[in-house]
Amino acid sequence: MVGIITFAAVFCVSYLGVGLYRRWGIHNRFLDFPNERSSHTEPTPFGAGIVIVVMSLVAYIPISIFFSGTFSWGYFIGALLVALISFLDDIYKVAFWWRLLVHSISAILLLADQGTWHGITMLGGLQLGNWGYIFTFIWVVWMVNSYNFMDGIDGLAGLQAVIAGFGWMTLGIILDMPALYLFSGMIAVSSLGFLLHNWKPSSIFMGDVGSAFLGFTFAAMPLLARNMADYAWDLLPIAAVLFVWFFLFDSIITLIRRAVRGDRIWEAHKEHFFQRLVSFGLTHLQVTVVYGILASLLTISVLVSVRFREDIGLAMFPVVFFLTAVLLGIVYSVRSRPQVKWNRLER
Repeated sequence: MVGIITFAAVFCVSYLGVGLYRRWGIHNRFLDFPNERSSHTEPTPFGAGIVIVVMSLVAYIPISIFFSGTFSWGYFIGALLVALISFLDDIYKVAFWWRLLVHSISAILLLADQGTWHGITMLGGLQLGNWGYIFTFIWVVWMVNSYNFMDGIDGLAGLQAVIAGFGWMTLGIILDMPALYLFSGMIAVSSLGFLLHNWKPSSIFMGDVGSAFLGFTFAAMPLLARNMADYAWDLLPIAAVLFVWFFLFDSIITLIRRAVRGDRIWEAHKEHFFQRLVSFGLTHLQVTVVYGILASLLTISVLVSVRFREDIGLAMFPVVFFLTAVLLGIVYSVRSRPQVKWNRLER
């Protein structure tokens, strides 16, 4: 009961905080003006993800100390660095390579404090050994940038944060990990407070400060949770990947396609699956709902597989392949249909 009241209070503070930030952004002309790569058409305040950052990190301190006794200085400092360089990028447009350097430093700090994925025993005893350091470093840096890449239309990044946050929250309940339950719940409800402002039509944007922070946090979650758990820690990396699977899949496939063509992969573009769906005639709302439904179904399958692990084991993996095929099917079917047919859905 106390947890529910706390979550409700955090949601209200987040919603009001984003609203106040929006008024401040409009008053001070802190606006994102549309260009040829933009998915919006009107100047819109941005950077409201700072509200999620502040609320999540403030909540993390007492939760980690009093409910798990495992405060992670690596996560806390790394998250602050990622949020800081991203907020500076929102304001001044910091060069990609400087941002990548800070992301890398933050990942190293996290690994130095929390360790790495040395082995994933659920996958038939797969042992990563020293490769775990490289794999985990790439995972963290990629998640920071992947989440940032995917924050391109109304509601998409916010809804994914709510779904993944509630996924981790439920996992904390299943595995009896109160610190994981509380921290991930704080992320979910603070993101929900933002999402109501960012839902179509969006009145404010998250900005890099919010998307990069969420990417870093969801990347760090299995490492943080492992040190809170007495068992089943081998499930955590798998859950971490699948809770944000469609963001990862979209960003990785797009990167590969652009790299094969010889494009500068660090430059802004409009080639992600979600951007292509918009260009084919779907609205922001329709695309966000598609991604949200797919992410929710996959998250539920992961939680069911964990809850009934002894009976159904790896049952979530066929679901991954099926839902991924559904996404690809939607992309290619929409591309082949007349846009006017889809535009009617906007009315």
